[in-house]
Order: sequence, then C-alpha cells, then structure tokens
Amino acid sequence: MKSPQGTPAWLGAVNDRTGLSLLLEHGPLTRNRICELAGVSKPTASLMMARLEQSGFIVQAGRQTGTPGPAPILYAARVDRALGVAVDIDAHEIRSSVVDAAGTLHPVVRAPLPADPAERDPVRDIRGAIERACAASGSDPAAVHKLCIGIPGYVDPRHSDELFTEALPKWPVTGVRDLLEDALGAQVRIENDANLAATAESVDGEGQGREVFVLIWIGNGVGAAFDTNGSLHRGAFGGAGEIGFMPIPHAAIHYDESAREVQDLIGGRAVQALLARHGIPGETLPAALDALATAPNRHEVIEDLAPRIAISLTPLLSVLDPELLVLGGPTGSAGGAELAALVAGHIRAESRWYPEVVATSVRDNAVLQGARELLVTEVRAELLDRVALVGA
Repeated sequence: MKSPQGTPAWLGAVNDRTGLSLLLEHGPLTRNRICELAGVSKPTASLMMARLEQSGFIVQAGRQTGTPGPAPILYAARVDRALGVAVDIDAHEIRSSVVDAAGTLHPVVRAPLPADPAERDPVRDIRGAIERACAASGSDPAAVHKLCIGIPGYVDPRHSDELFTEALPKWPVTGVRDLLEDALGAQVRIENDANLAATAESVDGEGQGREVFVLIWIGNGVGAAFDTNGSLHRGAFGGAGEIGFMPIPHAAIHYDESAREVQDLIGGRAVQALLARHGIPGETLPAALDALATAPNRHEVIEDLAPRIAISLTPLLSVLDPELLVLGGPTGSAGGAELAALVAGHIRAESRWYPEVVATSVRDNAVLQGARELLVTEVRAELLDRVALVGA
C-alpha cells in the first residue's frame, strides 16, 4: 500500500496546515508575507490561500495599506469554528471566558452561585457558564468543543476521576468528567486552581524563565503549585500541593491555639477573622481584602499576617527548597510586595532557607488565564487537524 507521504494531496495538506498556523500565530497576513514565513513560492501560497478560503478556514480581511502599488489582500484565520471555554469555579461564584485558536482576549463573565447547596448542579453550573461566555463574545455555544475547569480541589484520574473538594456541593464524588462530557458534548479538563494560576505565572508572571518555583495560593482555601522547568508536578494521584490540610508546625500555636492545619492559620476564614480583629470589615474575604487596600492600619495587619504565612510554609521549603516563592490568590495579591518582603524576612530569620519571595504579577483572573493558556494549544490543534482531514 502506497504511503500518503510525498503525494500531492499530502503535501497540500501540510502546506495548508502551515499557512493556517502562521495566520493563527501572527494574525492577518498578505500572500507575500506567507511566502516569506513558510518558505514557499508565490504560486504555492496562492493555492494554499485558495484551498483554505474555499474550505472555510480563512477569510479575506481587507487590504494592507501603506505599500506602493496595488494594496495586497490580507488573509485572516477563522477562529469561530472550534472554541473552548475556560471556567473558574469556587464555592460562591463562577467565572468563564471563551478561548479561540488565535488566543484572542474575550470578555470574562462572572455569576454568583446559589447559596443553597440543594440548588447546585454541576451540569447546570457549567452549561450556564458556557452560555454566558458565548453571549458576551458573540460566539456560538455549539462551536465549544473543549472546556478547562479550574476548581478548589483536584481530581484523581486513577480512580474513576474521584473528586476531592469541599467547595462544590452536589458535584459527584466519582465520574464528574464523564458526566459533564456526556451532558455538554465537549471534552472536559478539570484542573486544580493553584496549578492553573501557576501556569499563568510561568507564561506572563514572575515564574518566567525560572528553573523551579512554587506558587502559594492563599484565598478561601490554601494550596501550592510546583513548577519545574515549565512542568507542573501534580503527584501520583493529582493531589500534590494540597497544603491547606498540612498540620501546622508546633510553633504556630503561638498565633492560634485552636489551629491544627494550615487552612486554620491562613485560610479564608482565618484571614477574615484576623482582619476583623484589626477593625477591617467585610462579610466575605474579597470584601475584607478590598477594605484592607485603603485601611490606615494596612501595614500593621500585614505585619500580623506575614509570620503566619512564613511558618506555614516551612515544611514545604524543607522538601522542595525552591529558588522562588510566588504569593498568589486573593490574599497574596492583596498583600502585594509588602507582604512578600515581610514573609521572606520571617523565613530567613526563623529557618535555614532563604528563597526569593515575590507577589504574583498576574492579578486579574489568574486561574482563567492559566486555563486559557492550556486551551489555546488544544483548540488550535483541533483546528489544524481539521485542515489535514480536508486534504486527506
């Protein structure tokens, strides 16, 4: 049987895939620019553009201005045929945004979740997030084939996708991925929120170019993500980084005699209670952290919080010895550079480790940004695979 490699149809499919990939990466291009980037002749580029346009993968997007002679046609990739939706869900709110193969920034839509756990439903929650995101971006929900969902917890892929979280009532303990895929007709990826935030940090934040860094997520829950040379360590069962459940060092009793786990010392309720003791109001953690931003005693509060974070991280440092700690999540972001500097000082004063400690520079929707990074690659691969099928 003759191999398809080297045949005109195969070469055409390879060229078409290359042309579409260039348009996705660079945006609208002229035929001549595609020739330069792809290293093909003008006739070959013309055939590429004709085939891609005829099959609906690209469109003409006007003409290039500011050049001598007739203005050349600009070609642009159509990215509405295969979409993903990034979702960030916690106990109180769900956030979502459309993701396309070109990495276009689409609106982020936020919606509260029912306070009554009996009214929660995973399929309804995620379907609503998809519909709202598509409506905000003018996209067709039927084109959504991939989902990346960030959760405050994790899924163990070895045991029927066993779900470990305390923040998602009515979500099944096992089989949640199959449930969502069957109901929504899309491929579903469920990721820990701290891991997604670390993905964003490695691309657009303080983790760029670092050999080893740890992102500490401090919000309603407490977690960590471990990035080594651009790869996340998830653990054998997906639960690496669940440091909120880690017993606190004995010395931490000085700060709270009732605390038993890291969550009790620097989790959402603990931080909210600490802020309240300093006279900073807020019915929720985000509200209290917003009030902290302009509080006259802000420095005093951060001085009180910093040693609690530092002592909570000592066991983690003894195992990983990272060069960089990034303080993320709502509390880490709210504390900013001031909190990071104080945490670094306490770690160095009270232990034998001395990592660099910085505040996250990905302050807005870090979990969604991380999910978007993963989805862009997957959605782009789907679109490029379709080109190959057309030419097969």
